[in-house]
Amino acid sequence: MRYATGVVLVAVASALWSLMGLAIRQIEVADTWAVLFWRSAGMIPVLVAFIAWRSGGRAFARLRATGWTGVAGGAGLVLAFSGAIYAIQATTVANAVFLFAASPFLTAALGRIVLGEAVRPATWGAMALALVGMAVMVREGLALGALDGNLAALASAAGFAVFTVTLRRGRLGDMMPAVVIGGMMSMLLAAVVLAATGALLMVPAAEIAVALAMGAVILAAGMVLYTLGSQAVPAAELALITMIEAMLAPIWVWLILGETASVATLYGGVAVLGAVALNALTGMRRAPLAPPVT
Repeated sequence: MRYATGVVLVAVASALWSLMGLAIRQIEVADTWAVLFWRSAGMIPVLVAFIAWRSGGRAFARLRATGWTGVAGGAGLVLAFSGAIYAIQATTVANAVFLFAASPFLTAALGRIVLGEAVRPATWGAMALALVGMAVMVREGLALGALDGNLAALASAAGFAVFTVTLRRGRLGDMMPAVVIGGMMSMLLAAVVLAATGALLMVPAAEIAVALAMGAVILAAGMVLYTLGSQAVPAAELALITMIEAMLAPIWVWLILGETASVATLYGGVAVLGAVALNALTGMRRAPLAPPVT
C-alpha cells in the first residue's frame, strides 16, 4: 500500500470516529447499557468478517488463539466502551473526546508499571501537560455538575490503556480478535445489567438502528480502515492524524445541534491535544498503537 493511501484511510477512520458523539446525541430513551448492547451487536459481525477475510476464513481459530490475553484485553474494552458511551451522555462531547485523548499517556504510565517499559523525558513532559489539561476539564465538570461524565471519560481512557498494555504483554500483534471478544463481553454484561435493573433493552427501533449503525459503520468500519492504513503510516504520524477525531467531534455537535463547549474545556482540550502532538513529534512510539476504541 502506498503511503498516501494509508494516510487517507487513517484520516477517514478518524473522521468516522468523530461522528460517535453526534450519533449518541440522537438517542434519548436507551441508557448506556442498551446502547452498549446494540452497538456491540453491530460491531461484531463486521469485525468477524474482516478477520475471516484476512485469515482465509479462520476467524474462530484467530479468536481462540488470543487465549486469556484476549479475555483480559476484552475486559479492558468493556470499561472503555461503556465509559465512553456514558461520558458522552453525561457531559459535553468536547469534554468527553478531549479526555479520551489522554489514553496514550495512561498507556505509557501503565506500561512503565506493568511491563517496565522506559518512558522518555519528553513523554513525561507531555504527560504533565496533559495532566494540567485534564485537571482543568475535570474541575469544569465539577462546577457544571457533570463530574461523573468526566470521570467516566477518564475511566474509558484507562480501560483502553489496560487493553493496549494487555495486548503488549501477551505479544498479540493483531488487536481485532481481542476487540471482538471485548464486544461479546460487553453484550453479555449489558444484558445482565439490564435484566438486573429492569431497564429497557427493546428501546425504540430508530434508536436500535442508530446504535447498530454506530457499531457497524462508525466503530467497526473505522477500525478496519485504520488497521489497513496504519500498515503504511509511521507511528508518530498516526498519532497526529487520529487527532482529527478529537478536533471534529465537538464541531459536528456544534454545527448540527448547537452544543457548545466552555472556555475552560477548550483550554483543557488544547493542552491535552498539544501534549499528544508533542508526544508524537518527539517520536516516543516505536510501533503503531491500536486506535482509541470508544
